[in-house]
Formats: sequence, C-alpha cells, structure tokens
Amino acid sequence: MCNTKLRSRKLSLPFKHPFTISGGRTKTHQPLFQLALSVGGLTGYGEAPEISYYGISVEQMEADLQKYLPEIENHHFSHPEKFEKLIQTCFPENSFLRCALDMAAWDLYGKMQQKPVHSFWDIDYSSILLTDFTIGIASLPEMLARINENPWPVYKIKLGFENDVQLLSQLREKTNVPFRLDVNGGWTFAEAREKLQMLGGRGIEMVEQALPKTAFTEAKALMAYTQIPLFADESCVSEQDVLRCSGHFHGINIKLTKCGGITPALRMIKQARKLGMQVMMGSMNESSIGSAAIAQFLPQLDFVDMDGPLLLASDTAKGLIYDKGRVILSGMPGLGVELFEPF
Repeated sequence: MCNTKLRSRKLSLPFKHPFTISGGRTKTHQPLFQLALSVGGLTGYGEAPEISYYGISVEQMEADLQKYLPEIENHHFSHPEKFEKLIQTCFPENSFLRCALDMAAWDLYGKMQQKPVHSFWDIDYSSILLTDFTIGIASLPEMLARINENPWPVYKIKLGFENDVQLLSQLREKTNVPFRLDVNGGWTFAEAREKLQMLGGRGIEMVEQALPKTAFTEAKALMAYTQIPLFADESCVSEQDVLRCSGHFHGINIKLTKCGGITPALRMIKQARKLGMQVMMGSMNESSIGSAAIAQFLPQLDFVDMDGPLLLASDTAKGLIYDKGRVILSGMPGLGVELFEPF
C-alpha cells in the first residue's frame, strides 16, 4: 500500500439557536477538527468536536497531531484496526484526536473496498431506530417554540435546573410523543429520587446521567426507585468504564469522540451486551461526517441521539438524510457522505 497523506482543518459551525445544558453551559458555535486521510486517489474523512468539559481544544488536537505526523504518514495503511494500534501509541491521552483519525480510517477503508462501513460488521442493517431531537435548556416559550419548529417523534429534553420537572410537565401538555431526559449530572441523589418518582407514567423512555459522574454508589441505589432505564453518559467515557458501570446503570451512552472512535466503540458494545446492558450512542454536535459514523451502528443500538446536523445552522457534508427521526444513509462507500468543500 502507498503511504498515507494527512491534512487537517479547524472549523466553527454556528448553532441555529444557543445551546444550553445543566450548569449554565451555553454555546453559540461548535468548534470542529476535521481530518482528511488519503491513500492513492482515495480520501477518508473524520472529525471531532471541541468540548470544553473534557478540556481538549481543536488547538490541542492540531498540536498533538503535528508531533506524530511523520509516523502517521509513514504508515502503510491496510486496515482501520491496525491503524488504531498506531494512533493508540501516538495519542494515548487524546481520545478526541484518535476519534477523528479512526473515523477517517474507516471511511477510507470503505472507499477502498467499495462498501459502506457497516457492511464489514455482519449486521442486518434494516433498523428503524429513531433519533431524538434535542431541546436545550431555555424558557418555556423558547422550548415550546423549538418543539413547534421541529415536529419529531421523540424528543431529548435537557434537565438539571430548578423546577425542571414542573417545566417538563408543561411541555408534556403540548405533545404526547416520548421524551428522553438528559440531566448531565445536574441532580443530587435526593433530587433524583424524588423527581424520578414524579416522572413515572409520563412517557419517559430513559434518563441519562441523573447524578454527578463519580457518584457510582448513589447511582446503583437510584435504580431501586424507578422503572425508567437509567443510562451513564459522563460516567462512561472509555472502554475501561463499561465494567464499572455494570450494576450501577441499566445502560451506557457511547460517544465516539469520548471513547476514541469507531473501533473502540465496537468493543464497548460487545462488552456491554455481555454484561446485559443496554446501549445508546450519542452525539456531541458533530456535522454530517461524525453523524454518519454514528449511523453505521444503528442496528446495534437501543437508543440513538444523532441530531447534531439538525441543531447546526450550517453543515460540512451531504449524504445523510433525516426523515422525521428516521435516518437514511446514502449507500455510498465508507461513511456515505460527500464534503461540500473537500480539503
């Protein structure tokens, strides 16, 4: 095989509306780091968003990449799993950069083999799993306006603020579609126990990260107070966290950026299933490149949150179609997307 060539770029994509989660964390733009991995005349693309909560900026991803660029470009690319071993060695502390590289490797490999990425995994890709649409924290009129603006079969509602369940009750009066709740660690144990009991019978499909990420003892105790499935998000970052979450949550939310990409996510799903846990895959406001990577996993998931392109005012690629919650892939090789402006 020819040596690889690697290019990168930094972007900042605006949100349609300011995006707020618990703790008052608000964003108007999503910084992204994108990579183009080429062998011969074929190029695979990958990306990772900057998330301040995890302390990895696009500048850090760029700086780390430059340190090992010669090693990567001297690599004789043959398969993403072999490539992952290289990037694990080069970037053990930067899962965000590994994610972008691993994603680009799978896109490239799919194009080399002229197959969609999911076709390599021996799965029946006929899932009708629906992605939710996220309603960030805002005033009641603003949240209702987002719902009216985006009629959807299931919504993800951000909670974790004073009187949040009361506001949720007002939203419930306006729509009877299922809700998925994301607290981002914003409740104490006492609050979570009380609020989960109040939420029973209100069409809640699941709750993400009700408690702070390190509150494992309390998370395990909380499971006794509700029939609503409780999922780990911030408590489950990498492969090493899956076993730790077993018995403390009903399921885990895997995010490609956090765990280091497609290859480790495959291992996490396998491990979670062996432990009898449900699996969700979530987005971190990626464009259609990162969202198309998530879409490859749909038949392997119980829930999916991949609405990043819907929340952004501009995108970087085409080929991923959203039809009122249903996600449709283009069928093209690799991730199945084409960049508007290749680089």
